[in-house]
Amino acid sequence: MKNPFASVPGLAAVALLTAGCEGDDAFTPAAASASEPTVGVRFLHASPDAPSVDVVGPGATFAEDLDYKEATALTPFALGAASVSVDANVPGGPLTVIGPAELELIDDTVYSVLAVGPVAALDALIVTAPEADLAAGSVRAQVVHAAPQAPAVDVYVTEPDAVLEQQNPIGSFAFGEVLDPVEVPAGDYQIRVTASGDPAAVVFDSGPVPLAAGADLLLVAVENTGPGDAPISLVAADAEGSVEILDVSTPAEVRAIHASPDAPAVDVIVNEDFENPVLTDVPYAGVSDYLAVAPGTYNIKVTPADNPGVIALDADLELTAGARYSVYASGPLAALEPYVLVDDDRPVATQAKVRLVHLAPGAGLVDIYVTAPGEDISGLEPAFPDVDFGDETGYVPLAGGEYEVTVTAAGTTAPAIGPLTIQVSDGGVYTAAARDAEGGGAPFDLILLDDFTP
Repeated sequence: MKNPFASVPGLAAVALLTAGCEGDDAFTPAAASASEPTVGVRFLHASPDAPSVDVVGPGATFAEDLDYKEATALTPFALGAASVSVDANVPGGPLTVIGPAELELIDDTVYSVLAVGPVAALDALIVTAPEADLAAGSVRAQVVHAAPQAPAVDVYVTEPDAVLEQQNPIGSFAFGEVLDPVEVPAGDYQIRVTASGDPAAVVFDSGPVPLAAGADLLLVAVENTGPGDAPISLVAADAEGSVEILDVSTPAEVRAIHASPDAPAVDVIVNEDFENPVLTDVPYAGVSDYLAVAPGTYNIKVTPADNPGVIALDADLELTAGARYSVYASGPLAALEPYVLVDDDRPVATQAKVRLVHLAPGAGLVDIYVTAPGEDISGLEPAFPDVDFGDETGYVPLAGGEYEVTVTAAGTTAPAIGPLTIQVSDGGVYTAAARDAEGGGAPFDLILLDDFTP
């Protein structure tokens, strides 16, 4: 079906997860055949501190690497008994954390299986809805409260800008509860969530949302683990997949890192406002705090702090609501470039997340080893071979503990950086960027960010 949220401002950059299974292949349980009646089943990851999961159904894998706030498509299951388990992707290999859950699937019903709650109290919430035809020109929605830290709330679905004190909520519910499906005419709506019994205490506001005729939606309130003050966002799942609806006021967040070894301290100017630099006198290897900004396109200029007439970097950056960015001023001063990474700092209770970035122009091609403390790397293969300037590892899951990071010239085992002992904890997020010495070249070092303690 057509994505009913495709025209919502700010949602164009949100990936529509149309399958939830790697390879985008249709999943049909081994017990089902083309001649047998089936029902639709979807799975949604709603646990805010859980790792990605695999969902195993009868005879096949239902979904692989399903991440927080992602839902699968509705998938046909044969009527009758079905066993489904959820395996968390943790360091050391998948671990079954839910199930096997035994489902008794009956005809004319749609099933949604949600992983809810924090890892310490993870549970499966089974949501059912009757499979019924929609009236012409109508939209149907069922709402689930799956945000464990949020209190009991009221949900309003109204015309845009309707005064809530003059409206009735479609329902009131607490964590783990489900509102019955409601059917409304297609059109533009505003979804607002308030503290229970207090329409003035709005905790989530979708802004205007066009709901297309024929849409049959599961709306799931989940914890907001990204920028902004709203405690929740909504995951809207239909037959094909899901999309996240953010609070209308959700900003982007961006931080700046000075990673140019021969550049002096710098100022950062946004949208030509030279009279009011956003950051001033940032030293080499300096890291700013995250700055919250409205989503949109920004012109960024970097100038030497003592010579603002010289533009060392001039670039336009597109910043999306709900995303966090690290912008590194990278390379030599004569060819300064922005190096932009999207940060994923959602804590995962079962592991640390570690990202390594190569921003040392004098180091050339390198190998990166991540080992137990004191382990001799001479007989080991690097964890990340042939890493070039400007490459990064992505977030690597590591069990909490102590490790050594050693960076060598590619194909050698002579350390260029380290061995550096790092201590990481489950639930921590860590980024380290390799850098030149001030002025350029060796000795090389690391810029430590996020939960690293320098």
